[in-house]
Amino acid sequence: MRRAYNSVLTLPQLSTCPQCASPNLPHRVCGECGYYNGRQVINVSAVA
Repeated sequence: MRRAYNSVLTLPQLSTCPQCASPNLPHRVCGECGYYNGRQVINVSAVA
């Protein structure tokens, strides 16, 4: 019988945003504040 491959699957690792301290994926724009790499990339108030 083949072993299940479920043991290799992991959840994505989250990091905290330095601006608002909300959890987000690394190397992605923060969905809460719109900052990436210390600068504002998107205007969150206009998106919401």
